[in-house]
Amino acid sequence: MRKYICKKIFTGILTIIFSFFFTFFLIRCAPGNPIKVLAGTDNPNPELIEHLTIKYGLDKPISVQFINYLKNILKGDFGYSYISNESVTKLIKERMFPTILLTLTSSILSLVLGTFFGVYAARKVGTGIDKFMCGLSYIIDATPGFWLGMILILIFASTFKILPTSGMYDIREDYQGIYNILDVMKHMILPCITLCIIQIPLYFRIARSSVLQIMSEDFILTLRATGMKENRIFNKYILRNAIIPTITMFSLSLAFTISGVALIEIVFAWPGMGRLIMDAIKNRDYPLLTGIYMMISISICIVMIITDIVYGLVDPRIRYE
Repeated sequence: MRKYICKKIFTGILTIIFSFFFTFFLIRCAPGNPIKVLAGTDNPNPELIEHLTIKYGLDKPISVQFINYLKNILKGDFGYSYISNESVTKLIKERMFPTILLTLTSSILSLVLGTFFGVYAARKVGTGIDKFMCGLSYIIDATPGFWLGMILILIFASTFKILPTSGMYDIREDYQGIYNILDVMKHMILPCITLCIIQIPLYFRIARSSVLQIMSEDFILTLRATGMKENRIFNKYILRNAIIPTITMFSLSLAFTISGVALIEIVFAWPGMGRLIMDAIKNRDYPLLTGIYMMISISICIVMIITDIVYGLVDPRIRYE
């Protein structure tokens, strides 16, 4: 198991290095110039443009920029935002926790609910309930997340006025302790439900197909022939083997959610990484963009390593390969 974990950690480190190298050059090769944004689009001053270009080191070749940035990274310095002139590390720290809180909560809920419904549908295969749940999963899967979020706001916030429309806190109140936690949870309901609903169909289909596949295996038929009770066969042999693919899909889905939650955060004005990413892209804020993608890469790799370790614990065959 130790060798298996070390191998996964080494692979994760290589992935982070490659991602950093690729995103650094890709961001700077994309159309747009942050200096023109800083200087203004209306009658920009050529002398100001030249001064800012030299100040931020953009007059040097991209290879030199990469070496200088790498030296700063090794010192723990991610630089300063071109637009706000604040530390990149500080900006990311302020936004990272709300995004992780929202994505992790919604991903775990969708994993549990999607797997439960998928297993239930597999045990009722061919019935009306199974057909209804399969049809509903395809409809939900085709629904845009931002549209679903706006519909939920219209229903529960604007019409019934039982949930807040946006934000993470109630800015009119100064809650402390348990009341502050409850306030955050209340504001999380709508964005969390939105993310949860659009992810459930994925786990539903994976769990359903996995259960049906395991149920058709020869060793299950043998166990039934021995007279073993159906519930014991299902709980001990079918469910444990069928749950493995959903664990793998959880890591992939969580990685996508961390990096792709921007639209949902914008719809609900959630103070996470979404708005920060969009503003950084619009303004071509190179240090901030590079730092964001670096943190996303690290987060994804950590999630993948943890998932692989859990995968190895659930299925010993994986770590012995």
